[in-house]
Amino acid sequence: MNTIGRHYVVEASGCNPEVINDMKRVEEILVQAAKQARASVVTTAFHRFYPQGVSGVVVVSESHIAVHTWPEKGYAALDIYTCGDHTMPDEAVKYVLKEFGATSAHITYIVRGLESEDKKDLYLHELETKEERLDNVKEKLDMVL
Repeated sequence: MNTIGRHYVVEASGCNPEVINDMKRVEEILVQAAKQARASVVTTAFHRFYPQGVSGVVVVSESHIAVHTWPEKGYAALDIYTCGDHTMPDEAVKYVLKEFGATSAHITYIVRGLESEDKKDLYLHELETKEERLDNVKEKLDMVL
């Protein structure tokens, strides 16, 4: 199957509020997640909201990793999209969930840019959604992803 990119949309619950409210720490985690995915970091942009919350994006040559956090709810919304066969976005997902201390995640995996068999220059996507309690993040995500 020819595809242009792989996209993970993640609802992370039970996150450590101190971690996901610390803008510098969130940025460090997302930059390291990009490296875990074998992506090349181009730039970052992060903003700390008051009284709480962080939003940010790591732009990579292969696309992006973005986050919005709600520390008061222990919740983070993640968007991890990469292009290229060399990237491993699933590794970025695992890393961020572990570092955020997530206890559960609802994960949608989208294969993007699928070439249509019927029409020239038409691109489609396919998606798969999973929900998992994360007692042991690495082992559980290996089964989910």
